[in-house]
Amino acid sequence: MASGLELEARLVITLDGDDIQVAAAGGYLIINFPSQRVFDKITAGPPRDPNAPPKPKNPNAPDPLQQLHNLAVQLGLVLDLRVTGKTHVVFGEGRTHKITLNAVLGKIGSFFRGK
Repeated sequence: MASGLELEARLVITLDGDDIQVAAAGGYLIINFPSQRVFDKITAGPPRDPNAPPKPKNPNAPDPLQQLHNLAVQLGLVLDLRVTGKTHVVFGEGRTHKITLNAVLGKIGSFFRGK
């Protein structure tokens, strides 16, 4: 595996009229979402079939967030996901990913806003 990546980038991705900002310097990568709604839309995954039976949860399945964290560590990157400039999740530092209080409050607030 790579011992570390060095990045230098500034990018704006427009998705359905919303601008997602990506910036990188050295081994630090920041992805900034303009709102909790956009963050939720992107992290929700593909649409689910309402008629499909629920998938049974495998207790031995690896945690996808931990897998992303492990990949960031292997690549020597720190990935900082932000919503409106406030850090929500950090991957690549420490033993596991860090979910901030901003993420918890943002998620709770999104339950009270209509879809």
